[in-house]
Amino acid sequence: MEALKILIVDDESRMRKLVKDFLVRKGFDILEAENGEEALDQFYAHKDIALILLDVMMPKMDGYEVCREVRKQSKVPIIMLTARGEERDELLGFELGVDEYISKPFSPKILVARVEAILRRTANVDQNEKLTAGKLVIDKAAHQVSIGEQVLDLSYKEFELLTYFVENKGIALSREKILNNVWNYDYFGDARTIDTHVKKLRSKMGEYGSCIKTIWGMGYKFEVEEA
Repeated sequence: MEALKILIVDDESRMRKLVKDFLVRKGFDILEAENGEEALDQFYAHKDIALILLDVMMPKMDGYEVCREVRKQSKVPIIMLTARGEERDELLGFELGVDEYISKPFSPKILVARVEAILRRTANVDQNEKLTAGKLVIDKAAHQVSIGEQVLDLSYKEFELLTYFVENKGIALSREKILNNVWNYDYFGDARTIDTHVKKLRSKMGEYGSCIKTIWGMGYKFEVEEA
């Protein structure tokens, strides 16, 4: 099987080499870019990129600008790497469609684990499976969600979160359980990651957004009146 391509974007050559060495050992094909403009050049030149590791602070074009441009064309998973720890920076990343947010310094082994977790979820898809809830249809093979005739424009992580909700219709899900299943690792942070994605989902789903019920002090539950 052909190795999956990962694009590493960071203006620090030592950081790129560190991450690249760990990923190459796992059998990935690595592309590199040292600034935002090079990142977009690589993105447009290689349509089969499976995942992007994207630094925030870079010359010429920062990570947020790169993310914004990539999201106009693709839902490829993006992990944002940043030295910043401000809540507003993380929220901006999630608003732009970032799937993971990792603050420097980080453990390369943990980073690789998160990369593999995202790619496993991308690969382990039943190509014929469709989930339905009322007028809502999730086509896993096409990675597409529709409500009636309307196709929703969801990020990779929004799609995964909604799929998990629909797969567990009527079940109260704690934030911890959602993080462990959708993000696929033990998340030692607070709940704003989930809450931000739920807020975006509800907005994009229109009247169906009310199907995602808040369970105060616990998490969320998906309920829909079946036709």
